[in-house]
Amino acid sequence: MLPLYSYLIYLLSGLALVALFAAIYVRVTPFAEIALIRQGCLAAALSFGGALLGFSLTVAASAVIHASYPMFLLWAAMAALVQLVAYIALSRLLPNMNQALIENNVAMGALMGTVSLVVGILNAACLS
Repeated sequence: MLPLYSYLIYLLSGLALVALFAAIYVRVTPFAEIALIRQGCLAAALSFGGALLGFSLTVAASAVIHASYPMFLLWAAMAALVQLVAYIALSRLLPNMNQALIENNVAMGALMGTVSLVVGILNAACLS
């Protein structure tokens, strides 16, 4: 029964961590991703989806690599920080990025999502 218990703890915690990250991310960004996505803004969906995937990759790698639950939580916190720093850095490098996203510039949304995914992949790989 212990493996099933561990599985459920990590799975439910991982899902809760993704939800928490999503809530934090939408508060940090100056535009309303969820509202834009509801309006059919593909750029916002690509950007937000990339951030969620990038974060989730590190959380998943942490669950695989670190046996202790406190380390799992620590690496999830670090993954969130790294994703937020990546967003802030990209918004400084591309000053019109946020407005382009609001205007449904799909190329900008794809770039933002891709950068988040790349950062997540590298972050996850660094855990090993």
